[in-house]
Amino acid sequence: MKPMVDLLYKDEVYAIVGAAMEVYNELGPGFLEAIYQEALEIEFRARLIPFCALAELPVSYKGQRLKKFYIADFLVYERVVVEIKALSHLTSIEEAQVINELKTSGLKLGLLINFGASDGLEWKRKILTQKPIRKNK
Repeated sequence: MKPMVDLLYKDEVYAIVGAAMEVYNELGPGFLEAIYQEALEIEFRARLIPFCALAELPVSYKGQRLKKFYIADFLVYERVVVEIKALSHLTSIEEAQVINELKTSGLKLGLLINFGASDGLEWKRKILTQKPIRKNK
């Protein structure tokens, strides 16, 4: 028998995905991303899930902090980056976006949540396995 593997931030992911499922069940597919963003904020508040919407993640290039920020849709529990989409299906481009958000933030776990799929909520868990981009002091 294989040993059970502990998932990183299992309880937090369960709560976030549960909130997203409620939004999907209530609204269904077909809305723009901004509608799901606002609805998910309402659901997070109702469930007392701590979050920061449109979190600015600083980016550095060769040790210098850039003036521009990477904007994550949500930073939840101060340790999970959540990127939401409203697409017919997710691609490697959206997955790369979450990985870049993890690299710039130094966080380990990101969730990619897609409200646009007609056959149900689509979500992917991404874990940073490489070194984060170092931020300028």
